[in-house]
Amino acid sequence: MAHNKSALKRIKQDAQKRLRNRARKSSIATAEKKFIKALESGNLEGAQAALTAVVSAYDRGAKKGVISKAKADRKKSRLTVRLNKAQA
Repeated sequence: MAHNKSALKRIKQDAQKRLRNRARKSSIATAEKKFIKALESGNLEGAQAALTAVVSAYDRGAKKGVISKAKADRKKSRLTVRLNKAQA
């Protein structure tokens, strides 16, 4: 258990950040799943719109520090490649 006020405050702040970060990661994963579902169903227009949402979600996550910028860039690149292969 914490021994001073600042440590207690830090514990509370960390708990709040953890919940916020979990929610952000969850929304990123949901956006990615929607893109994959649209792509697998053959709905290329829907997949294109979903990809835009996924890219935006990854950029926001990287900006907020939920995920690293390198991971966001890698995921965006791989998803874009998947869409381009499906369109070809």
